[in-house]
Amino acid sequence: MPGGGWRGWGALLAEGIGAGPGVVAVVNAARSGACSGDVAGRQLAVALACRPRLASVVVGGNDTLRGGFAIDRVTADLHTAIGQLRAAGADVLTACLPDPGSVLGLPWPLARPLARRMTALNAAVHALSAYHGALHLHAAHRPWSTAPGTLSADRLHPSEKGHRLLAHDFHAILAARGLAAGPPPRLDPDRPPPGRRASTWWMATRGTRWVADRSRDLLPDLLRLAAEEYRHEVRGTVPLLDHAARRATEHALGAVLPSSLTAGRP
Repeated sequence: MPGGGWRGWGALLAEGIGAGPGVVAVVNAARSGACSGDVAGRQLAVALACRPRLASVVVGGNDTLRGGFAIDRVTADLHTAIGQLRAAGADVLTACLPDPGSVLGLPWPLARPLARRMTALNAAVHALSAYHGALHLHAAHRPWSTAPGTLSADRLHPSEKGHRLLAHDFHAILAARGLAAGPPPRLDPDRPPPGRRASTWWMATRGTRWVADRSRDLLPDLLRLAAEEYRHEVRGTVPLLDHAARRATEHALGAVLPSSLTAGRP
């Protein structure tokens, strides 16, 4: 932000919800690196205590980048978070997320397993948003979600421009429901994005620590998945992996939703 500090899409969106500046109180319970279990646990408790009229549940990307990813656990966490917020009377914003393997430009043995995880996550978010009546943004399908200039140095999180575009699209959804009284957030950043030198410095400091953490957590799991992917590619049996991922997602949704809503789901 001008003058220092950080501001995400939630704060930008809040400026356009009320009829004037400072009308909407914003409580940010999010934490960098959080997974679905964090959201369904401590963060949900904080949110419910605030008795929100509007809440956002945008999570899951970190889960797909962790070793031992389990779609049934993530689905149950999302069901808990969205369901309890809706039961408390809050309108809930959700969003699907772009595939990290494609965004990072990883080779196919690494990218495909991550893509299956993200496909499973997004399928769960779509189904749970529809079931609970959440206000869902198909962010993964927006051209800007992976466009140059909308991602930060790590190629996974939005830049300021990306945050503004996300807030702008959420505002359009709220305005269509009569839930936003103010103008949409501006799309123009307050100042130029960090240059190549600043991005390189960030990756050499904070980014390196992120890679080290993932090397201990995700990398062994991802290498195992890559080896499995390669074996199926050689045998021509990759569709079996796709089918298994779809079945796991279907089973995860079937465990939390009525059977009439999950029967025949692709």
